[in-house]
Amino acid sequence: MNNPYGPPPGPYGHAPYPQQQRPPYPGQAPYPPQGYGAPQPPVTTEPDPDKRRRAAGLAIWILGMIAGVVLNILFTLAEIFLSKAPGQMMSAVLKGALFAFLPLGFYLFVPMVLDRYDPEPWWCLAMAFLWGAVVATGFAGMINTGVHIVFAGLFGPTVGNFVTTVMSAPLSEELFKGLAILGFFYFLRREFDGVVDGIIYATFCALGFAAVENVSYYARADMADQLGTTFFLRGVLAPWGHPLYTSMTGIGFGIARESSRTWVRWLAPIGGFFAGVFLHALWNFVPTVIPDAFVIMLLFWLLFVAMFFCIIIALVIRKGRTIRQFLRDEVLIGNLTNEELELVCSPVGRIQCTFSWRGAEGRAFIRAASRLALSKWHTARAMKGQKRTISADFIAPLRRELATLRAALLAKAPR
Repeated sequence: MNNPYGPPPGPYGHAPYPQQQRPPYPGQAPYPPQGYGAPQPPVTTEPDPDKRRRAAGLAIWILGMIAGVVLNILFTLAEIFLSKAPGQMMSAVLKGALFAFLPLGFYLFVPMVLDRYDPEPWWCLAMAFLWGAVVATGFAGMINTGVHIVFAGLFGPTVGNFVTTVMSAPLSEELFKGLAILGFFYFLRREFDGVVDGIIYATFCALGFAAVENVSYYARADMADQLGTTFFLRGVLAPWGHPLYTSMTGIGFGIARESSRTWVRWLAPIGGFFAGVFLHALWNFVPTVIPDAFVIMLLFWLLFVAMFFCIIIALVIRKGRTIRQFLRDEVLIGNLTNEELELVCSPVGRIQCTFSWRGAEGRAFIRAASRLALSKWHTARAMKGQKRTISADFIAPLRRELATLRAALLAKAPR
C-alpha cells in the first residue's frame, strides 16, 4: 500500500533520496537544496476539503446560540420578576455574575497550559465555551424546568426535586454539552485530533456551562445571606465538576477519532457519554439523599479530580511523543532540522517563540508542524486498518504551509 504522505524514509523501510537528487513529491513544494535556509517558491492555497461541512456546522452553532440567548433571557427575567423582591434579586443576579465569571481567568488557563503541544485555535475554544454557556444552559434549563413542574405536580416537590436533580439534570446537561464535542468531531475534523482535544473542548464547554449556572446559585445564595459558603463550595472546592463529567464524552469521541474500527467509533462516544452521566448523577445523588455528607463528598471529589488531572497529564505526554515520532522522517527528508524538531516538541516552545525573534511566525510554525505530525499519525492508523481518513488530505497543504513559515522565519532571523 502506498504511503499517502510521500515515500517513507528509513524508519518505514526505504532509504531517503540523496539531498541533491531528491525530487519533490506530488503535492509538495520543491525542497531547498540544503534544507532550511533556501528561498521558497510561492505557495498556492488548496481548497479546504472540509469547507462545506464547516459551513454547515457554523450555521447550526449560530442557530443554537440564538435559541440559547432567548431561553437564558427568559429564565433570567422569570427568576427576577417572579421573586418576592425583584429589585433585590436583580442586584443578587449581578453580584452572582461577578462571582461566577471572575475566576474563569484561572480556570480557563489550566486546560490551555495542558494543551501546549498542539493548542486549539482560540475561536474553537470560544465556540466551545459559548455553546456551554448559552446553548447548553438554555436547553437543559428548559428541560429540567419542565421535568420539575411535571413530577412535582404529580408526586410532590420532594419527588420532583429528586427526579430533576438525579435523573433529568445529568442526562439533559451532559447531552447538550456533549453536542458541542460531537460538533467538533464531525464538522471541524481538522481541529479534533484525539483524546486530549476531546478533553480540552469538553472542559471549555463545561466551564462555560458552570459559570452561567453558578450565576443563579450565587444569586439565590445572596438572597439567603449564604453567598460566601456557596462560592466556597461551588467556586473553590468543586469548580471542575462539569469539566470532569463532560470530559468523559470528550474522551469517548477522542477514542473514536483515533480508532479505525467502526464499532469503536460508535460505542466509544456512547460509553463516554453515559460514564459522564453516571458521575454527574452520583455526585447529585449523595447530597440529595444524605444532606450532611460534606466530608464524604469532599473526599470523593478530591479522588475524582486527582484521577482527572493524572489522565490529562498522561495523555498530553503521549501526544508530545506522537508528534516527535511522526516528525522524525521530516528531518530525514530535509523538511525540518533537528533544532526545529526540538523546538516543536518542547513543552515551552511556544513561550520561547513569544519572547524571541520568532514571534507569531514561530508559534504558527510549531502549530503547522504539530498538525502535520498528527495528520500523519491518523493516516498511518487508518492505513493499518485499511480505512480512508480525511487527515490524508491535510498532509500536503500542511507541508506547504510549513515550507512557507520556514521561509518567513529565515527572512526575519538575526544575521
